[in-house]
Amino acid sequence: MLDFKELDAFVWAVKLGSFRKAAVRLHITQPSVSERISRLESTVGVLLLERSARPVQPTMRGREFFLHAERILHQRDEALKLFDSAETFSAPLRLGTIETIAHSWFPAFIQQLTERFPELIIELTVDYSPALNDRLMRNEIDILLAMNGYLAPEQIECETLSPYEMGMFVSPRHAALLSEHPNAWCQSLPFISFGRQARPYEELVRYLSDVGVQQPRIHSVSTLMTIARMTMEGLGIGALPVATVLDEWRRGDLYRLALPVPLPPMNYDVIWRSANHPRFCRSVGRIAQECAANYARERCADMANTCFTGRWVRPSATPTTPEATPRST
Repeated sequence: MLDFKELDAFVWAVKLGSFRKAAVRLHITQPSVSERISRLESTVGVLLLERSARPVQPTMRGREFFLHAERILHQRDEALKLFDSAETFSAPLRLGTIETIAHSWFPAFIQQLTERFPELIIELTVDYSPALNDRLMRNEIDILLAMNGYLAPEQIECETLSPYEMGMFVSPRHAALLSEHPNAWCQSLPFISFGRQARPYEELVRYLSDVGVQQPRIHSVSTLMTIARMTMEGLGIGALPVATVLDEWRRGDLYRLALPVPLPPMNYDVIWRSANHPRFCRSVGRIAQECAANYARERCADMANTCFTGRWVRPSATPTTPEATPRST
């Protein structure tokens, strides 16, 4: 078995042409240099140095082996440089995210991340939070952008991200109906939400129960874009992150309900295992926090635009056309 100390002694003896100079370079005694090189020669089974020559010269096999030994030591030094900077990482980074983030500020996040770490290669998984947390614990993912609360706190570290405001939306064809019939929003149409495994589904069920809707009809859908499309097609009331459907709302493809009680926001975190590369993961977390906060600020500014004024449905006992009485949900 080759030993780095033996390789160091051999390489420096060849470079400097002297056991004595090699000993000074390695801060050991000259006999130690001689002993290490002898062990190396015993391991490989051939003579590597001509000791009688001055300066010391490698044999033919020694010259050949020197090239490999020098390369091995260089690779060792390069590998150890990884630990000189506690915030760098060059191996493929296995990221997991939920679809809501993937369709919002994630592209800006990836751009900033790869600018900060130009050698980084991303391996991305998009899934529900429970599935992503499970894969994190199996060491199949390094960092998550997802909902927290599925893993023991002592096993992970996390940083909080800006929350998503949630709203209920309908297609224009249902807007007049819901304005004319005060209770139609929770009685005449089914709801459309994320899959049953996702926490937004659980929170929607809890919300509807709190406002008096028992045993609601809820279509569970695996993707955000499908929920939005089904809602625009008039298949039900979509429970959606407001920021992700601003364009559809602005165009009038979706109308937003002014709910009697606001939906709870969706809260997400950057999550990684405590045993992982903590300083690097925290650096990634800071980038994610910045991107999420910028996205939230930009969408708040967008929503102040007056073009949303006519895109609200406020249920009323008097037949009206969809009218805007903006109300934050």
